Amino acid sequence: MPSIVPLLQKTYEHSPEMQRLASEQKKQILFHLADQLEHQSEMVLKANERDLQNMSPDNPKRDRLLLNKERIANLATSLREVANLEDPTRKLLSETVLDNGLKVQKISVPLGVVGIIYEARPNVTIDVAALCIRSGNACVLRGGTDAEHSNIALVKLIHEVLEEYSLSTDLVQLLPVDRAFVMELLQANKYVDIIIPRGSQGLIDFVRTNSKVPTIETGAGVCHTYVHGSADLEKAAKVVVNAKVSRPSVCNSLDTIVVDESVAAEFLPKIVDGMAEYGVGIYADEPSKAILDAAQYEYSHAAKEDSFGQEYLSFRCSVKTVKDYDEAVAHIRKYSSRHSEAIMAENQEVCEQFLAEIDAAAVYANASTRFTDGGVFGLGAEIGISTQKLHARGPFALEKLTTEKWIVRGEGQTR
Repeated sequence: MPSIVPLLQKTYEHSPEMQRLASEQKKQILFHLADQLEHQSEMVLKANERDLQNMSPDNPKRDRLLLNKERIANLATSLREVANLEDPTRKLLSETVLDNGLKVQKISVPLGVVGIIYEARPNVTIDVAALCIRSGNACVLRGGTDAEHSNIALVKLIHEVLEEYSLSTDLVQLLPVDRAFVMELLQANKYVDIIIPRGSQGLIDFVRTNSKVPTIETGAGVCHTYVHGSADLEKAAKVVVNAKVSRPSVCNSLDTIVVDESVAAEFLPKIVDGMAEYGVGIYADEPSKAILDAAQYEYSHAAKEDSFGQEYLSFRCSVKTVKDYDEAVAHIRKYSSRHSEAIMAENQEVCEQFLAEIDAAAVYANASTRFTDGGVFGLGAEIGISTQKLHARGPFALEKLTTEKWIVRGEGQTR
């Protein structure tokens, strides 16, 4: 195919079909898709296995690429949860009657055609389709080569369900994986209303730089957990280890531990066993490396400047010791990607100050950053975690796939 423009044009032309659907119809489509996903899970898993065979077992993307029966079941559950969410469209946001008799209303409407560029995340295919269907949007999906077979299988399922409801399969369009077409998608502002990149910082930067289509950044997660001098160190150790090892390949996992020097010697040995179980490489500044070495932690390394501000997405993290709260906040402000940041402290005044001052989409007191997730926050599913401030911030989910429209009814008034 010399161009993807005809595909984008078809999606744009058919998008009103989705907008005309009643809320109950959209719900039933998602319920049926959830059933079909479970019934045809073996077909999806076989396709996913083909993708896994082409990826090295050591690749940190592998966990994101992997589908299994549990994850298929979770995707089906997510579909049903999205179906049961309130329809975000056709809501009356404001209403007034002007002195001249004009009736003016503001209502919520779908964005139109949502484009998403993503990497080795086949779950995104289902999540995006579900959120777009529930919100009355069409979507164009450009997945990566790593998940090509998985995405084809999942979109085949979606198309079968759309056809059963007499809807065009162009409403959920899977684009070719050839990178030559990415720029064409980014320039297609005539047919695509918004682009959402989900992946590495390099992908996000490329989209932001080159897109003529309005873009929502689902940014990289450089996540810190600050262990304050007042922290319950047993609790802090449990949270820090969980934030790193529970699923290191995702954007809400811990990248840097910031710890007050007054408690570093007592705190760091408490994480040694939990981190060592997973062979976590810790890139420690000079004071913290001395403590880890004394605790005989075999996976410690001397930190360099680029050890901080890095999204590791693997069993690696860094440690920075600080003299006090102000130095901790300064370090976080310097290196944060404004995704998720946490403090461990028993001093409630310090906790509230941290929650108020730290500029991030999600800020935690005495909890793991691993909770930053659309499903966990009760949103059913998400397209990604937005780290920007306009239109959407945090989990980019159903409610943010709408915009506003002004409806004006008159009886021949002129100005």
